[in-house]
Amino acid sequence: MSTDLIGKLFELLKQAVPEISQIAVLWNPSNPSSEPQLREAEAAARALGMRLQALEARDSQAIESAFAAMQHEQAGALVVLADGLLLNQRKQIAELAAKSRLSSASPNREYAEAGGLIGYGTDFIDLERRAAAYVAKGLRGTKPSDLPVEQPTKFELVINIKTATALGLTVPWSLLARADEVIE
Repeated sequence: MSTDLIGKLFELLKQAVPEISQIAVLWNPSNPSSEPQLREAEAAARALGMRLQALEARDSQAIESAFAAMQHEQAGALVVLADGLLLNQRKQIAELAAKSRLSSASPNREYAEAGGLIGYGTDFIDLERRAAAYVAKGLRGTKPSDLPVEQPTKFELVINIKTATALGLTVPWSLLARADEVIE
């Protein structure tokens, strides 16, 4: 599902910061799911007429080095790909993004809660509720082979206005109106 969300993250950042022309992507090459996400990021950047700067991050030191490269290349925004290491380092990434004056987005609400501008991804509370209903079907006797494969159906958009204000951004009302949560 993370791969499918990358294009939407790019669109949301472009709506929040229409003037961006170069976007950095932070990814972990140790994670096998990162390469398909990176290919999707390349396609999204191309579709929106932006240049892409892909930066590898395998640990916290590499994250700091990646931000130095973003500043050197004058990236206008940042998308953090879905990855356990990058999610665990969300506070460091959000702080470095703020220090570098970069608008940033991630497919995790926790990133916006840590200080990133935008979090857009699966609503895990809804997913857990649906998982309980799915398990209940099995406990009531439905054969596993008769249970359909299910995908997330509810996604949440979290926008951190505190971060937007610190970056000197005015998030368009049309984007704020779509947000499930606005952090002030």
